[in-house]
Amino acid sequence: MNIYVGNISFQLSESDLESAFAEHGAVDSARIISDRATGRSKGFGFVEMADQAEGEKAIQALNGKELEGRELKVNEARPREDRPRRPRY
Repeated sequence: MNIYVGNISFQLSESDLESAFAEHGAVDSARIISDRATGRSKGFGFVEMADQAEGEKAIQALNGKELEGRELKVNEARPREDRPRRPRY
């Protein structure tokens, strides 16, 4: 199950994110999306959990929970939309 996590603190590390979800089940991966140019966190990320039931339990437990001073927005990730590529100038 792929889980979207929004409103992540800029100080939160991927291992911190993984630890928060690991309390609710086995985590396959946790990654925080960062800006290519600056390397700074964009404030959201994704967590993959192997078990659907554990993933749903984690969503229920962590959505709205405060972590590092920010209230997390947690839900099942939607499939990425195919967007037309922007031309580079």
